Amino acid sequence: MYAAKHDRYATMRYNRCGKSGLKLPAVALGLWQNFGSQGCFATMEKMIHTAFDLGVVHFDLANNYGAPYGGSAEENFGRILSDMRSYRDEMCISTKAGYGMWPGPYGDRNGSRKYLISSLDQSLGRMGLEYVDIFYHHATDPDTPIEETALALDQIVRSGKALYIGISNYNRAQTEAILKIFRELRVPFVVNQPSYAMLNRWVEHDGLDTYALSEGFGLAVYSPLYQGLLTDRYLNGIPADSRAGKGNEHLRSLLNEKMLAKLGALNSIAAERGQTLSQLALSWVLHNPAVTTVITGASSPQQVAMNAACVGHLDFADEEIAKIEEILK
Repeated sequence: MYAAKHDRYATMRYNRCGKSGLKLPAVALGLWQNFGSQGCFATMEKMIHTAFDLGVVHFDLANNYGAPYGGSAEENFGRILSDMRSYRDEMCISTKAGYGMWPGPYGDRNGSRKYLISSLDQSLGRMGLEYVDIFYHHATDPDTPIEETALALDQIVRSGKALYIGISNYNRAQTEAILKIFRELRVPFVVNQPSYAMLNRWVEHDGLDTYALSEGFGLAVYSPLYQGLLTDRYLNGIPADSRAGKGNEHLRSLLNEKMLAKLGALNSIAAERGQTLSQLALSWVLHNPAVTTVITGASSPQQVAMNAACVGHLDFADEEIAKIEEILK
């Protein structure tokens, strides 16, 4: 029987999500990778327990997470929760729907009322939950009127199946459009989930981060390590057992001499700060005041602990920021 550590809230930092009353840990655990049916259940369980013991109380899922089939990550998370039910009110659990999930016209990439409500019902069943804390529309659907998507999300909250609403992979213009409807309906919209990293700064160029600050919602950012590039994996070349080494041609194309030089220079700054390169990358993302939480992935309990430790070094000197900006040019 799992028993959480008594000092689990001693070191984690919690940030208010925009102007809402919801606080999220600076570091969250995402279950996109390594929680599907092909993974080791004992390792998954240990990662969840390790995260919770470190104050990482936000667990982020989606209907299509898991391999070889969508939904398996939610199923495994539900199994793990069966031994943690007494801590449910200490957790913030989120899931999403938007990408293709099941055969036929109602399960394809979608933002319709039919798809969103059906998908959430399935997700709740897989996890054994009565509600999720945050339910996201995972991706925009150009074939569904945005009003229908907003009204479906409103209905989901009013039905008690979600406490808050989020959107994911919406740019600034798309966020502006749906936010107008959310405000008319008084939907508790609190967060947008975009990708963001040192090597992927589109939210800055798009103005999504400044818009989030001005309008009072948070950003829960994913892929902060840019598919593993911002780790020590590639500092000395391409390991055979890495994503790039296993045939990810996009990553291989990025790992040119210029990129390797950038990674080496960033790693030197990290070492000066007493951090790993991955911890530096997480701290840098959290340095943006629009970011409420950074969603990290992990393949081991040790990685969970290493990621969570970044909160001990979130401050940057002006000189450090200037050096990083020069490297990233």
